[in-house]
Amino acid sequence: MQYVLIIHEVADYPAWKQVFDKAAKIRKEAGERSYQVLKYEHEPNKIVHFSAWTSLEDAKRFFESPQLVKIRAEAGVQSPDFIYLDQLEAGTL
Repeated sequence: MQYVLIIHEVADYPAWKQVFDKAAKIRKEAGERSYQVLKYEHEPNKIVHFSAWTSLEDAKRFFESPQLVKIRAEAGVQSPDFIYLDQLEAGTL
């Protein structure tokens, strides 16, 4: 499985979340299979988006698309860091 970890600040979490939810269909069509949204403990507008993808190529194509650049601007995203990851191991304890 391939994953993407995105860390970014948003101007306003509820406004960002509305745009994020509205984009669910295009994220799924692009290859996103599951996601988690987390925040820093003491910084409510610092968001971590961790998601599983069909492939890293699909994820890069989506996140680098002009459509998503526009959506990020709409959502108030500031300076996103994208980390593309291949799974080595998983487990449950």
